Amino acid sequence: MEENKLLYALEAILFASGDPVPADRLCAALDIERPALDELFFELSGEYDRMNRGIRLIRLGDKLQLVSRPEYSAFIRAALESGKAPMLSPAAMEVLAIIAYKQPVTRAYIEQVRGVDSSYTISSLLDKGMIENCGRLDVPGRPALYRTSEKFLRSFVLTSVEQLPYIEGFDLGEPDGQMTLDSLEADGE
Repeated sequence: MEENKLLYALEAILFASGDPVPADRLCAALDIERPALDELFFELSGEYDRMNRGIRLIRLGDKLQLVSRPEYSAFIRAALESGKAPMLSPAAMEVLAIIAYKQPVTRAYIEQVRGVDSSYTISSLLDKGMIENCGRLDVPGRPALYRTSEKFLRSFVLTSVEQLPYIEGFDLGEPDGQMTLDSLEADGE
């Protein structure tokens, strides 16, 4: 398939999906190898940037997605008659920071760090799609583990949590007794 056709096919797939699409699925659909997909990504995202288009192509971990350009959000809200995006409370930002920097974590760990009950805040962040359940800790009671979601990455314009800024003195200790991913029993992962 010629390069322009592949470029437009990638654009069509991402537009039709609306959600992030895994790179391996895109490679299979376009019948190309990963390096060719990376080239298409850079070409298409560069084209959107050069033309200052209303959309842009982003990478979320190992997935690609078309999203609207943030500087046009006021126009989008006006056209769709949606109000201002809901702000996160200071408590929600606190919990989100703990999860983002120490994930995966349990509610007990979050409450230990904050010193207050965080059930409502965790529930609210789950409802907003900013965090997600990622399994259970293999200890008595099998508490749920939480991590940030793709919506969190999009909202904070990050590709991965590794892009979070380093914060001097922000050491919350080891989450939940130095758990490792080996101690997780993934629920549907």
